[in-house]
Amino acid sequence: QVQLVESGGGLVQAGGSLRLSCAASGSIFSINAMRWYHQAPGKQRELVAAITSGGSTVYADSVKGRFTISRDNAKNTVYLQMNSLRPEDTAVYYCNADLKFGIGKPEYRYWGQGTQVTVSS
Repeated sequence: QVQLVESGGGLVQAGGSLRLSCAASGSIFSINAMRWYHQAPGKQRELVAAITSGGSTVYADSVKGRFTISRDNAKNTVYLQMNSLRPEDTAVYYCNADLKFGIGKPEYRYWGQGTQVTVSS
């Protein structure tokens, strides 16, 4: 019933831009932090950016100044604006979110299925 769905990936030339979206749906009481990760073939999944419920953000050093994470709480959606893309940004991008389903209930971390981003030289 609960799901995170990423969209916006695709093929882009180096120097181009993409905007990823991740929408959470289901019987969600509240969402705390939301995050974007990426994973290239044969490599470890790593954090790209994170945003708290209050809007504070953190970024991996490799994307600082190029990527911007944001969220629309009314839509339960997190975005990743990716500018000045480089071939090394090529990866599957995953969102996750810390979801709460009721007062007094614990948070659970959910993952989306990922969206492919390919940056050509």
